[in-house]
Amino acid sequence: MLTRKQHELLCYINDHLSKTGVSPSFEEMKEALELKSKSGVHRLISALEERGFIRRLPNRARALDILKMPERSAGAGAGATTIQPAPRQRVEIPAAANDIVELPLHGKIAAGTPIEALQGTESLPVPAALLGPGEHYALEVSGDSMVEEGILDGDYALIRKTDIARDGEIVVALIDNAEATLKTFRREGSMVRLDPANRLYDPQRYRPDQVVVQGRLAGLLRRY
Repeated sequence: MLTRKQHELLCYINDHLSKTGVSPSFEEMKEALELKSKSGVHRLISALEERGFIRRLPNRARALDILKMPERSAGAGAGATTIQPAPRQRVEIPAAANDIVELPLHGKIAAGTPIEALQGTESLPVPAALLGPGEHYALEVSGDSMVEEGILDGDYALIRKTDIARDGEIVVALIDNAEATLKTFRREGSMVRLDPANRLYDPQRYRPDQVVVQGRLAGLLRRY
């Protein structure tokens, strides 16, 4: 089932493409749905992708395929919909410089020794093209233990929220419910090992009950 706003956005994109041959901009979508910010548009697009209504084309910023459209069923009750396959339509969302998503900035996270993290109420403007599906937040990197992965002190780590991690993924790990760190996640026997990417640092080992995954690295933002 789609929410009302998800349904409205999918129909609006489809109608706009049919009428003009081009997709609406994030700003046009925001105004059409009477949303307060373009981050709301980004969340709706991510939700539609996760539900299989649209598909992002690889290596192309904000290029989408419409895979199927909701359609009212003649024999169903009021408000009921059935899902019908849609003609494959490619929606090119223009890569406008002002397509920005405001991510919550939850303070600093140590790429060395764990420190208290996930605090703060600021936001960080991030180009929507850097983000995939799902909900995201940002953390400022503090420390140098991930430099061999190209993660430097002062970078902004863009984190996709998840509580699941596979071996070899760079994750935000909350340790003992108090401190968080950015490390490569690995399982080692009955333990969880958090690996740095700097030969000057040693791996950190914890019992599984000590570690809670709070997201995995989706991208980096660096200011010069």
